[in-house]
Amino acid sequence: MPRPSKRRRICGMPPCRRFDPQGNHKESLPVILTLDEYETIRLIDFMGLTQEQCAAQMNVARATVQAIYGGARGKIARSLVMGQPLEIGGGDVVLCEQQNHPCAACPGRGRAKNGRNTIMKIAVTYDNGQIYQHFGHCAQFKLYEIEDGKVVSSKIIDATGSGHSLLAGFLMMNGVDDVICGGIGGGAQMALRGFGIKIHGGVQGDADAAVAALLGGTLEASDAPNCSHHDAHHGAEHVCGEHGCGDDHECHCHD
Repeated sequence: MPRPSKRRRICGMPPCRRFDPQGNHKESLPVILTLDEYETIRLIDFMGLTQEQCAAQMNVARATVQAIYGGARGKIARSLVMGQPLEIGGGDVVLCEQQNHPCAACPGRGRAKNGRNTIMKIAVTYDNGQIYQHFGHCAQFKLYEIEDGKVVSSKIIDATGSGHSLLAGFLMMNGVDDVICGGIGGGAQMALRGFGIKIHGGVQGDADAAVAALLGGTLEASDAPNCSHHDAHHGAEHVCGEHGCGDDHECHCHD
């Protein structure tokens, strides 16, 4: 007897359920994109998650996500090339319970539970107690949990990958609400804002002190792209396009 398939968790229904090609006056059967196929497109192509992160979000195996994602892209390609309508619906799915599941990729991340605010999370780019100055190269973050305006716990976590897209997705998967950092470029800003993460950039000094200042309303920070750090990272071995500098940086990085 075959093992029953595991239901795929999705974070919400799509805002539009049908797309019709303009100028195609022939009646043709629509291509059906199931809800779990749509979810893989939303998480991987729109939100920039890896297939591993997508699998964790949907509560299935990575191989399952790979198969669903491949099928979804094939259907979208067929709709575009053949001029067929695209409909979204069906599939063995379950809607996540935003109040009970810390679903950072939900379109409207709920921050209230049983009428009370949930714990807020602040991530700081971290290096030996100090705020690391290159967001895109950050190897560690210090993650603070805040409740009722006070730090209730903190821990140092190793980042997975580098570059603004991977780091933004990593922070999103850890449920981060705010990030404190030093130099950060426009691409990184866009990636973080896409996940609803608030940015406090251009900050230097002690990480704990910066969090205390943010909670006290005295943190001097900027939400504009910046990259003012010019130490050895910008030497001869510096690789452009990885640390998140803005377009006006002298090495003309565009990450």
